[in-house]
Amino acid sequence: MFGTLRSVALCALWAPNALAAVAAVKYTRCGTGPPAADLVATAQSMRADPQAFAAAPTLNIRTYFHVVTTAAKQGSVTQAQLDDQLAYMNRSYGPSGIGFTLIGSDYTVNDDWATGNYDTEMKPALRNGTYADLNVYFLSDLGGGLLGICNFPENVSPGSADFYRDGCNVLAQSVPGGTATPFNLGGTATHEIGHWFGLFHVFQGSACSGSGDSVSDTPLQSTPTNGCPSSKDSCPRAAGLDSINNYMDYSDDVCYNQFTAAQATRAKQMYSMYRAGR
Repeated sequence: MFGTLRSVALCALWAPNALAAVAAVKYTRCGTGPPAADLVATAQSMRADPQAFAAAPTLNIRTYFHVVTTAAKQGSVTQAQLDDQLAYMNRSYGPSGIGFTLIGSDYTVNDDWATGNYDTEMKPALRNGTYADLNVYFLSDLGGGLLGICNFPENVSPGSADFYRDGCNVLAQSVPGGTATPFNLGGTATHEIGHWFGLFHVFQGSACSGSGDSVSDTPLQSTPTNGCPSSKDSCPRAAGLDSINNYMDYSDDVCYNQFTAAQATRAKQMYSMYRAGR
């Protein structure tokens, strides 16, 4: 231990610029783009008449984890960390009546696939299950400081390109115990899986008017949250404060603790419409 501390001290003396570069890592919470117009229309219909759309009271999602690393980072994510990630997902979605069962996890060493730029090769090779099953790809070198990106649900044909494109890409070091501070408690996977269920960002539309994220109990919010402020109100003339603790905001992991009741219903409605039995 003392040798390790001494090495760090020497690095600080001889390579301050290198340490500053490490400290300056800046992450982008999510690369998932705006939802398609037809999905927005469906969400607005669900908000207007929620009773018209089926929603199972509980869901248990069969889940597959795929760890893809470069050769240099082989072994950087352990099965224990994946188990902790699953536990985080179950804690965050459990109050909404949604649980996840890990069917399998696998490890692949491929310097190209680990960047997230070769999904058309990687996902057909690694994907398991049906469109109702969740596949999460933990990539060691997801580029540009990106923490995660995922695909919204849509009407797909089994075996099609869109079928294989499904799933979430997550920076491997965002799992519990990873190095992507302050995003290393497991919140990134939970956030991206929210998109997999059909949930939008709570600041969808980036405006203080309109339908926002089309969920009835999330206040209008015009900007994403950075860090973990004690409070934030980007739409002071609209009812309610920003959803800084919501998993579909951009807050630090330590800030996350909530899906609303209407978000829980929406996730189950979207799952029933697009994924269940497919």
